[in-house]
Amino acid sequence: MSSYKRKKTVGDTSWFVHDRFGMFIHFGLYSLPARHEWIKTMERISEEKYDLYFKHFNPDLIDCKEWARKAKAAGMKYAVLTTKHHEGFCLFDSKYTDYTVMNTPYGKDIVKEYVDAFRAEGIKVGFYYSLLDWHHPDFPIDVIHPRREDGEELDKGRDMKKYAEYMRNQVTELLTNYGKIDVIWFDFSYAKNPDPVKMLAFDKGNPPPDPNKKPWMQGNGGKGKDEWESEELVKLVRSLQPDIIINDRLEIGGDTVTPEQSNTYSWRKDKETGEYLTWEVCHTFSGSWGYFRDETSWKSHKMLIDTLIKSVAYGGNVIMNVGPTSRGLFDHRADDALQAYADWMKYNSRSIYGCTMAEPEFTAPIGTFLTQSEEGDRLYIHLVDYPFKALVFDGLEGKVEYSQFLHDGSEILFTEKDGKVIFELPVVQPQKITPVIEVFLK
Repeated sequence: MSSYKRKKTVGDTSWFVHDRFGMFIHFGLYSLPARHEWIKTMERISEEKYDLYFKHFNPDLIDCKEWARKAKAAGMKYAVLTTKHHEGFCLFDSKYTDYTVMNTPYGKDIVKEYVDAFRAEGIKVGFYYSLLDWHHPDFPIDVIHPRREDGEELDKGRDMKKYAEYMRNQVTELLTNYGKIDVIWFDFSYAKNPDPVKMLAFDKGNPPPDPNKKPWMQGNGGKGKDEWESEELVKLVRSLQPDIIINDRLEIGGDTVTPEQSNTYSWRKDKETGEYLTWEVCHTFSGSWGYFRDETSWKSHKMLIDTLIKSVAYGGNVIMNVGPTSRGLFDHRADDALQAYADWMKYNSRSIYGCTMAEPEFTAPIGTFLTQSEEGDRLYIHLVDYPFKALVFDGLEGKVEYSQFLHDGSEILFTEKDGKVIFELPVVQPQKITPVIEVFLK
């Protein structure tokens, strides 16, 4: 068994740290303008104009069963759908607002379609729920609200306590009406000295607001655990779904730590106990979470696969995002990326599922990343930079029973000398992206 002591969580993370790989789905009204999920605030779009997207939202080609099949083929074991993003639009039927999919031309509960389809494929289901809401009349205007420059009069009478109650009511709907939910993903707190320069770096060249010059903004223009009433919200969630996994963006901790759009080169620890934390990095195929028609910075297939490898090599998960088009289809570039995962995971998933960071006695040779089975009997060497015709692994002598390429089960011969194991490799890399050596340990 792995020697790493993981910090105990309240929610059930046993399946989570085994499955390692999930799908994020960002879907909402922002799929119509198709130029970033934060478009309403980036371009400071008025309610009147944004209502055009609500009026024309009709994902007539959506097939959640197809989404689920593609996720399963790619090796993804769980999924998280945006039930409501910052724009405030709900993909589910809610009795607390009319701003839902039920009042669009589509007129059907997409959250229900998603839950049914993914469960049918054996994929665990999760809900993303934005703490922000740029549509709700009680949500106080702040430094990242679309009306941040001219909203003083509009902000009068807005009541954060009423909004926090609205959130709890909707979360109750989500965790009551759809059966067992495995993950709830809240997003996000920005209470302490909110930095509008950082948060709106993409703000079309407009100068960001200075909260010190906008004294009318409640809470210094930010919101955190007190505004969200986070402790009460978590208590509610636990009462409805005791085993659910809650992330860490309510400003009071959580079951999982959720870095974003980054590679991690260490396993985060609890500062007080030194125990290892359960973590998940969230990534996009490109630079946007929602569908962005003209975005061009799509990650290479190798980068996507190596991101998964590196995360598991440091004890973590990856949740990779897809932003469907406004007609409900995955963009062809997203399909290509999912196929790259499918092609690699078909043969190499043993080095991901049920694996974690290798024991400290094993030091990865340059150009490789290691994972190890939780049972400890198999070590996986991921050849991120293919080493020509030999790989020298220091400190492994006397520990190897047998070795093979994982993708085809072909034997890899090795010799031992001076504490080292030298694996004999073919000169030409035998697999297009990152081959894996499976080492059976004595």
